[in-house]
Amino acid sequence: MSDSHSEEMSFLDHLEVLRWHLVRSVSAVLIAAIVAFIFKGFIFDTVIFGPKKSDFPTYRFLCKMSDRMSELIPSMFPEGAICIGQDLPTLVNLSMAGQFSAHIMISIIAGIIIAFPYLVWEVWRFIKPGLQTKERKYARGFVSATTFLFMSGVAFGYFVISPLSINFFLNYQVSPEVFNNPTLSTYVSLVTSVVLACGAVFELPVFVFFLTRAGVLTPQILRAFRRHAIVAALILSAIITPPDIFSQVLVTIPILVLYQVSIWISGMVVKSAND
Repeated sequence: MSDSHSEEMSFLDHLEVLRWHLVRSVSAVLIAAIVAFIFKGFIFDTVIFGPKKSDFPTYRFLCKMSDRMSELIPSMFPEGAICIGQDLPTLVNLSMAGQFSAHIMISIIAGIIIAFPYLVWEVWRFIKPGLQTKERKYARGFVSATTFLFMSGVAFGYFVISPLSINFFLNYQVSPEVFNNPTLSTYVSLVTSVVLACGAVFELPVFVFFLTRAGVLTPQILRAFRRHAIVAALILSAIITPPDIFSQVLVTIPILVLYQVSIWISGMVVKSAND
């Protein structure tokens, strides 16, 4: 009876610890979201609407590349061939609370991204007591690695995929009779979904690490399914990018690189477990 009671108390204590981790995590996101809400001028004019402006770094780089390629290979690259992002249409708001809703949603997403390192640290503090000494040593750097991968994915989605997607969809026309008049909500949805999707995809090595520790994956399985991974990468890139080959290749390449890194990580985990 006492053993049962002890186990029950131990389980309740475990839930109590989890509750406080969640409370601190949610509090961090809310604080960061409030800061983002206050600085809406910077968040919207500089960050969110940045990929829509002609002087966005990605557009400037492509225009310079276009001029360079036109000088070197004028027959294949006419002037301004890949100089995109110019004269994009102005956004409109069709809902009474559309701008306020967008402000709230962007603030929350910005809060999650800003507080992400702290969220990962809270996750690490929760799972660390359950790891063995060797596992703790091997998983050292979990917070920094997870944060680096997520932020790299966010940056890739923001500076590469978002501007390409925005330029494609805002300039695409089925007929000159149809005028593009994009709304604020669809624009915000596109940018946020692409950025968060890329951030999640770049966490592939972290997922593989834990799945390998759990015995679900092995390097042999990952190598055997490499061809399937290529197909999956192409499908995923087609989902989160505009339907053009250039954008899909840009997304597929880092996914395949991350997959290869995941195979190496899985092998290191298995080797460490066998030592």
